Amino acid sequence: MEKIHSPNSELLTPNSGWLGIDPGLAIVGWAMLQESEQQLPLIIDYGTIETNKQLSTSQRLLEIESDLGELLTEFEPQGIAIEMPFFNRTIKAAGGVMQALGVINLVCYRETNIEPIFLHQASWKCHLGDGKAKKKEVAQMITTLFNLDKLPIDDSVDAIAIAYAGLCGLRNNI
Repeated sequence: MEKIHSPNSELLTPNSGWLGIDPGLAIVGWAMLQESEQQLPLIIDYGTIETNKQLSTSQRLLEIESDLGELLTEFEPQGIAIEMPFFNRTIKAAGGVMQALGVINLVCYRETNIEPIFLHQASWKCHLGDGKAKKKEVAQMITTLFNLDKLPIDDSVDAIAIAYAGLCGLRNNI
C-alpha cells in the first residue's frame, strides 16, 4: 500500500472524516478528508492499494481486504464514499473491478458498521464542475480547490474528489 502523508495527518480525530475510495482490482485509490472549521475540509492522507498482476484474483482481493482493513482501523471514518463504476460492453476488467467492489463494500461494513454511499462518476465530477473531466483535470481542480502545490495523477486524486463529494453531502440512489 502506498501512502502519501499529508501535513494534516496529526489533526485527525476518530469518527470525524470521510474516506473516499476509487475501486479497482489492480489499483484502489483512497483518501481521507476531515471536516474543518475553515471553509474547506482538510486532506488528511491519501494513496493507493496496488495489487500484483501476477497473483490470482483471489490473492489480489485478499490484499485489498487486508490493506483496506488497516486503513479503516487507522482512520476510523464517520462516512465512506465509493465510486460506482460504469462499464460499457468492451471493458474486459469489469469482472475484477466488480469483485473488488464487493470486497471493499464488505470490509467497510464489517470493520466500521458503516453502509458506504455509492456515487456515480459523473456526479462526483460534476460536484467539482465538470462531469466529463479526465484524471489530469480532476487533479488540477483538486489542486486549485485545496490550494495544493501538486498532486500525483493517479487513482488517489479521484478518491480525494469522491471523499469531498461524500463529505459535502452528495448522494445518489444506487
